[in-house]
Amino acid sequence: MLHNNIFKTITLSAVTLVSAFTALAQTYQLPKAHRSEHSSLIAKQENVGNQVSVKETQEFLDNLFKDEEEPEIDIYTQGWNSRSVNAYVGQEVPNSKAIDVSEFAMPVPGFITSPYGYRPRFGREHKGVDLKLHIGDTVRAAFDGRVRLTNFERKGYGYYVIVRHPNGLETVYGHLSKFLVKPDQYVKAGEPIALGGNTGRSTGPHLHFETRFMGYPINPQAIFDFANQTVHTDTYTFNKRTYKQARNFDPAAEKNHHMQYVQQAQKTRPAATATKAKKATASSYSVRKGDTLSKIAARNGITVRQLCKLNGIKTTTKLPAGKKLRLK
Repeated sequence: MLHNNIFKTITLSAVTLVSAFTALAQTYQLPKAHRSEHSSLIAKQENVGNQVSVKETQEFLDNLFKDEEEPEIDIYTQGWNSRSVNAYVGQEVPNSKAIDVSEFAMPVPGFITSPYGYRPRFGREHKGVDLKLHIGDTVRAAFDGRVRLTNFERKGYGYYVIVRHPNGLETVYGHLSKFLVKPDQYVKAGEPIALGGNTGRSTGPHLHFETRFMGYPINPQAIFDFANQTVHTDTYTFNKRTYKQARNFDPAAEKNHHMQYVQQAQKTRPAATATKAKKATASSYSVRKGDTLSKIAARNGITVRQLCKLNGIKTTTKLPAGKKLRLK
């Protein structure tokens, strides 16, 4: 009997305790100060949809890269001759390597017209970025280094320069119109190395710019923030798994940089614009001694392909001095 009474007492006490906790949980509220701060935070939040438009971003990207140039032949794996042997063939490439990129210069101030990456249209990789420039614009060394090669590739880079840098990188500059340096010449970051052009496999004036580590073509947007004309960080860490990826790609910043570049070009190139307009009125050209199809095309603002098509000739056709070529 005594045991029954004790059991009933313990059970009753437990039920009472549970009821008390339940009541406390049901009636507990945050202090007024906390409720006020919480309401204020909610009130200040904005609908992300009002700030970011997927449609507008996609339309911008489509417009930005609509004039996509054909990707160049990879000079590290195709058409490599005795003058330009790949010094890294057979060498072991580390999985990871920290590279100092703090002492840099932008090769040209232009915006990106064609990004790094796979091109479904051509079934191949574009192993650099294309940067807008005008024929004759100065192209500068991205870092201190020594010129390893100046060469010409008709079906790819046109006239191009390769510079090897003490930080372990090599940079490639393609579609040039004129060399300002020679092989084995030492250059400082920002020093002129060439003039921009439209030579080789190109659909318009631009600089094809590559950054490579022991032959691996790194996405230049992993190192450079082209929209802000700087590098992302003073040190870039090469990694075999991530070297193809860009960093901090910002369509809005790219669009703003594009607009600023165009506005500045309109202010500083009135003479160039007038010359271009004059060239546009010309309908023919007389070949001069030493002329090449690339030089004639670049000088008159058209592509080699257009020049050949207009005149029913091939890229290998020899041009005698005095021959008239159609430009329209």
